[in-house]
Amino acid sequence: MAETAGFTGLIERSHRHRASLSREMHVRKTPRLAAPARAIQLVLLVDPPEAADVLTKLAILLAPYGASIAPSDRFLTCALGDLIFTWERHSEFMTYSFLAPGEGKLFDLASFARGAEWIAQLPGQVIRSTQIALVASTPDPATIAAHFAADDLVISDVAEGRARIWSDFRLHEDGFGRLLIQDKGLEGIEMAQLVQRLQELGNYRKMALLGLPEAQAATPLLTALEQQLTDITARVAQPDADADTVLEALSALSAQLAQTLASTRYRMSATSAYAQICLDRIHSLKVAPVRGYGSLDDFTERRLLPAMRTCDAFSRRLEDLSQRAAWTSAMLRTRVDTALARRNRDLLASMDRRTGLQLRLQHTVEGLSVVAVSYYALGLWHHLKEALEHEGAHLPGWIDVALIPAIVLAVWMGIRQLKKVKRPGPPAH
Repeated sequence: MAETAGFTGLIERSHRHRASLSREMHVRKTPRLAAPARAIQLVLLVDPPEAADVLTKLAILLAPYGASIAPSDRFLTCALGDLIFTWERHSEFMTYSFLAPGEGKLFDLASFARGAEWIAQLPGQVIRSTQIALVASTPDPATIAAHFAADDLVISDVAEGRARIWSDFRLHEDGFGRLLIQDKGLEGIEMAQLVQRLQELGNYRKMALLGLPEAQAATPLLTALEQQLTDITARVAQPDADADTVLEALSALSAQLAQTLASTRYRMSATSAYAQICLDRIHSLKVAPVRGYGSLDDFTERRLLPAMRTCDAFSRRLEDLSQRAAWTSAMLRTRVDTALARRNRDLLASMDRRTGLQLRLQHTVEGLSVVAVSYYALGLWHHLKEALEHEGAHLPGWIDVALIPAIVLAVWMGIRQLKKVKRPGPPAH
């Protein structure tokens, strides 16, 4: 006890996410499975507003069985009488699994009537539903022929040959796909892990394929936008193109492109992530083909990879179009800026010419002002001279001659002095 006493304080120093991250590593405790058994799993797409409603209704449905669920729970497993119920919440969907241990008729839904009642009360859209049958002995060909389409039958050994699976990956008349698994030497939790990986492969494959219809639906619009951008770029290159008209068309195209990008980016990113998980699950299943039949990995890659390449090509095409629109916008902006700079240059040159003319006119006006003021000053002098001569004074004629340049010089110096502007000195501190 003394040796560990010094570490008791470390609990108080735990990171706030330490406990939750530790629980995350153990949250998905799939119940043990053993052949023979039967199960169904339904995958429902749930919008964020519906998630709280799911938890509320699940809590009501679980109450009679002594089970409870918290708003923060992401996984739940409990017994519902003779069934074992498992619920898991993912980012976009929720899975509901009902397991019936023991012998039973293959792919018979009668044992899961309670599950049908529950699903009918829970919100969401069914994106996948599967019946799973676990058997210990090899099924006879007649049984396989009765439950699967021969043309699409896929048979593969998995888990390094310790199990074999049969499926046609079709949606049958009861609304479920079918998966038959034979135990050929699985031990402990290996059957539970195998079923979980097979179901995750199917679920994530279906979620990944959701991006394909969206990419296909948006492709014609993308083609039209590419043609519009090509036409706009050609108009930008024309010297006599109206920049305002081109800018209006480019703005409308950019807005439509941004809307398309925003509406498809999440689904395309999710598709890429789901596809990568599918490839990881295929690798972990250690699939081996059975001669004469299609294999699970071949089916998955043949169906999944073309869809993923389509979505990836659509995403790259959309990003490329966005980049091209940005380049065209930059070219148009450069053209407008250049035209504006040229216009400003011409305006400044015109202002310089106008200022020169005003300056010359001002000099002309100043010269005329000197003449006019001098003329009026000489007129006043003649009136004064006449008044003096009337009083009997006699003034010599050279005075008039001398006064003319003197008056003109005085007026010119006076006007020049008025033009001087005294600049203010620096402010006193």
